[in-house]
Amino acid sequence: MSIPKVFISYSHDSQEHKQWVLEFATRLRNSGVDAILDQWELQPGDDLPHFMEQNLASSDRVLMICTERYVGKANSGSGGVGYEKMIVTADLMRTIDSNKVIPLIRQAGTHETPTFLKSKLFIDFSSDDQTEFSFDELIRTLHGTPLFVKPPVGNSPFIPVLNNPPERQGDAILELMKSLVRIFERQNEDYLSYSELRADINISRLMLDVLIEQAKEDGLITQGAGKLLYLTTKGKQYAIFHKL
Repeated sequence: MSIPKVFISYSHDSQEHKQWVLEFATRLRNSGVDAILDQWELQPGDDLPHFMEQNLASSDRVLMICTERYVGKANSGSGGVGYEKMIVTADLMRTIDSNKVIPLIRQAGTHETPTFLKSKLFIDFSSDDQTEFSFDELIRTLHGTPLFVKPPVGNSPFIPVLNNPPERQGDAILELMKSLVRIFERQNEDYLSYSELRADINISRLMLDVLIEQAKEDGLITQGAGKLLYLTTKGKQYAIFHKL
């Protein structure tokens, strides 16, 4: 699979905001995304319009981090943000159904985006409490691994929907169970170590801990001493049902 390339467009509102964007871009790169950011790429004397034109054209996606100042500059066509908007708008006019631009809401209290992006679905990063879920949604989008996979059409219209649930690709619990089953099948022991699970599943430690607790509540796994995990009978039945 090719590495997705994204151009990060934002306004230099404050040093605090620039630091947030820098850490955000760093995390994208650590998650298999080739993030392009001016703080890494530009040096004194470099040509700013050339940098924007080159990277906006070559990127698979453009992430527009919307703050109140960013939205104002985009709408008024001022500064670098306004120039980027002009380039992106020209591209969108050539491909009306383009989903190249993804608005990211960063301002608190409102969900305003530039006028030309009003019809675009955004991802909400305005609250630090939901950053993990928003980042997970973004990464899935960039890597083309949506939460839900469209199920195949069944042969009979009389089969109850409950007997043919939609498979949820990368869905929290399903992804956790896939990793647990992979580890279980390649070893002789009944227990699964937390450290081996962390190495096998590609999510943050914070998200993993939340998923483990949820799987325990669902009765799919139990946890012993030393963070050892065990598949329950229900968990094994879950794995067989989902063909893991």
